Amino acid sequence: MDAPHRTALVTGAASGIGRATAEELAARGYAVLALDIDEPGLAELVASAEGAGGTIRTRRVDVSDQDAVRRAVTEEVAGSERLDAVVNCAASFVASGLEVTTEEWELALGVNVRGISNVVQAAHPYLARTPGAAVVNTASISARIAQPSRWTYNATKGAIVSLTRCMAMDLAVDGIRVNSVSPGWIWTPEVARAAAGDRERWEPIWGRFHLLRRLGEPVEVARAIAFLCSAEASFITGTDLPVDGGYLAMGPEGLGDDSTFAGTS
Repeated sequence: MDAPHRTALVTGAASGIGRATAEELAARGYAVLALDIDEPGLAELVASAEGAGGTIRTRRVDVSDQDAVRRAVTEEVAGSERLDAVVNCAASFVASGLEVTTEEWELALGVNVRGISNVVQAAHPYLARTPGAAVVNTASISARIAQPSRWTYNATKGAIVSLTRCMAMDLAVDGIRVNSVSPGWIWTPEVARAAAGDRERWEPIWGRFHLLRRLGEPVEVARAIAFLCSAEASFITGTDLPVDGGYLAMGPEGLGDDSTFAGTS
């Protein structure tokens, strides 16, 4: 378990990877500030954390609103005078291609890219005074590959990988490490909706995109994020960690003949 009295800020914390990360860090002894626009989801997170003995407080914030982010961080973090970790999980899942609209670009860029900038700018004074502080941004396998009709989502995820490297360079002088994670197909609410809730049917289909032949769980990404926030990752910065079950390692031939596959599902 990490040292007590650590503090962490997690965006997009009402569901999916963000929620799993807030819960994981709380379980490791962090006092967590959870930000999201989904107030019912935040209330569920608090109830879950209290049942597990964790400490999480919440605030409704749209990360694309720079002033709102600055107010929230100042009001919620100033009392502790330290911030050990910032984890950016908030995301817009707008996926549009040739017919993309200006409004869709604004939403995707505002949340996925400017939102990270807004949060890190606001949190920087507190991170800078906390030895061993870390930032982890959530990118995606979509940052590195082409997918049909995904200009908005893939472009913003690619931007996050680049933004992470630039932040790592600029914040290193303050002793702040900045990394990103790139999840593969994770059973989040967004994926569940795409599957109409039928995991039994769709996991074998989508699982074939991964060497491990299954989808990931949000907590598996959360544990990787917690590692990057911890002292165990003290010499890691400016890097992207795939948490993708081998998705990016796979060649165009896929897994090959089922009869020759030696792994387990």
